[in-house]
Amino acid sequence: MRRLPPMNALRAFEAAARHLSFTKAAAELNVTAAAVGQQVKLLEDRLARPLFHRLHRALALTEAGQAVLPGLRDGFDRLAAALEAIDQAVEGGVLTVSVAPSFASKWLVPRLDRFQARRPEIDVHLSASMAVVDFSDGALDAAIRYGSGRYEGLFVERVIGENVVPVCSPQLLEGPNPIRAPGDLRHHALLHDASPDNDPSCPDWRMWLRASGVGDIDAQRGPRFNQSSMVIEAAVSGRGVGLAKRTLAQDDIQSGRLVCPFEGIQPLAFAYWFVCPRHKAELRRVRLFRDWLRAEAAS
Repeated sequence: MRRLPPMNALRAFEAAARHLSFTKAAAELNVTAAAVGQQVKLLEDRLARPLFHRLHRALALTEAGQAVLPGLRDGFDRLAAALEAIDQAVEGGVLTVSVAPSFASKWLVPRLDRFQARRPEIDVHLSASMAVVDFSDGALDAAIRYGSGRYEGLFVERVIGENVVPVCSPQLLEGPNPIRAPGDLRHHALLHDASPDNDPSCPDWRMWLRASGVGDIDAQRGPRFNQSSMVIEAAVSGRGVGLAKRTLAQDDIQSGRLVCPFEGIQPLAFAYWFVCPRHKAELRRVRLFRDWLRAEAAS
């Protein structure tokens, strides 16, 4: 067997390289900064080359440090995966997933019975939250997030794309002010999605009306909701016309609770993504759930 440097030296270097700080690495490893520095020096002596440029109150990786870091980081991920693979020997288990609230209520939860029927040995625990996910404590196995898909250092897989369409109750297509053309929206409340998605490609009512050639409607009037699901429910109840995310509104459209009064959809740059630590991506419970999500989205 090849003789490898001490594990403590490798761990100290990987943590220091990730934080570019002996102090932060020490806090993570629960040792002193001096101890981290000594372990890194031990590794540098073993390799006969420096791994860091020691600057004033800062660290920078040398070419040697940059060369060794990716393989070392992958090695630690593989070690963690090998240890957690013990879970795969057990048929059952708990899968804990963080999900954005609107996606949970309007898309995932209505379909979850199908996964539970197929995999009754896996208990899915959902945590509805918009907060940034912290996987470091191991409490969460995975997350489903709406965004650009850039989640550095994690396993990322696209679940389903998104579009925006105007939606309303079928009742608004009838009555004294039926909706026939975009200009008819002047007689109805505009429902605004104010969810904190930060999606620059998502149009608001001002943008949509302008693109539809309507300039004499106040695009700011109407109630605002900080969750996309609330816009959809308000539209179902007949409170007005909403610009809804099509994926979230699809079940209500198919059931006839909502209609799209105008043709055309606006594709968005953001999508829904499955995200998890790399060392958990091939755990049985995580892999089966991911495969099921992919099949549901395709259907």
